[in-house]
Amino acid sequence: MMRHVLHVITGLAVGGAEMALYRLILAFRDSQYRHTVIALSPGGGMYARFVASGITLIVLDVRRAPVSDLVRLIRLMRTMRPDIVQTWLYHADFLGGLAARLAGNRNVIWGVRTTDVDGGCARSTALVRYLCASLSRWVPHTIVCVAEAARRSHSLLGYDANRMVVVGNGFDLSAFTPGHDERAALRARCGFAADDIVLGTLGRFNLDKDYANFVNAAGQLASRYPRLRFLMIGKNLDADNAELLRWIAATGYTERFVLLGERTDIAICLSAMDIFCLSSRTEAFPNVVGEAMAMGLPCVATDVGDVAVLMADTGVLVPRANADALAQGVAGLVALDPAHRRQMGQQARARIGARFTMGCVRARFERIYEGVIARGEL
Repeated sequence: MMRHVLHVITGLAVGGAEMALYRLILAFRDSQYRHTVIALSPGGGMYARFVASGITLIVLDVRRAPVSDLVRLIRLMRTMRPDIVQTWLYHADFLGGLAARLAGNRNVIWGVRTTDVDGGCARSTALVRYLCASLSRWVPHTIVCVAEAARRSHSLLGYDANRMVVVGNGFDLSAFTPGHDERAALRARCGFAADDIVLGTLGRFNLDKDYANFVNAAGQLASRYPRLRFLMIGKNLDADNAELLRWIAATGYTERFVLLGERTDIAICLSAMDIFCLSSRTEAFPNVVGEAMAMGLPCVATDVGDVAVLMADTGVLVPRANADALAQGVAGLVALDPAHRRQMGQQARARIGARFTMGCVRARFERIYEGVIARGEL
């Protein structure tokens, strides 16, 4: 019997939740579940990817017309009568969960994707998070947290811990296998020599990513390692970012940095690196570290969220917001011979294959879906 899962997500920007949703739907392609996505805001870097993959997509603009679009959301749910309503991110949890209950659907799954509940965020987001905590004993059947750290932090906020389960991100190893030619072509385009060691990072320009930490550490390393180069990829990591350029200029090694901005060929970008670095001050379960591991890269990462669970002993873990420690962690990998770094990278890739594939994630969600539907059919 075919089941219908209706996903509600805040928008389709390039981010961890959006990528996790995309991968989850693709992983269910040959299953008894069909999936529809409602985005609460238009546009976003992931929109074209969802459309190209043939994912059924409905786009609203809740910020422009909050009342009418909430009414439309309720009507859509009444018309579609999905077996499950699965929501992603705070605003979608709140609006999608309420709409589902008002439409008569009790089979609601919320998605919690953050850990740093003490950090700065928009007042509207903090308010919605507070409301979600208050409603967590009534609206959702299950609350899926992307990391154990997210479960702990939201339990302390007042979320119903009895409804929480943890499902980490999953990765498709077959999507992270570009060949030597692709690596060589991108490195040549960036001006990297064959014997250069490329330290890379990837993600949107955001305070939580703490790129000042990365740049400061890079500045310390540049004087010690003449062959070390720095590759930064992500939205607003480009020559138009005056703040980032000032940080880089302050190192005195501007010529050693390459900024590629936002790109869609993530696997190829990762393949051009020799070491991956996560400098974030907060994360839950960072996709980008899993992607780098899947590519066979040794990683240096700040000890945030469930990064330690993800990497285990395959990478180097350092304290957050500490450029000295980050530089020291990178230096340990730079000092290794290339064969040893490759061996570490292959161990990282093997860990992803053993513990964090999309097959594992799909099986976990299948059990959750079955439990939610069974309750609803009682």
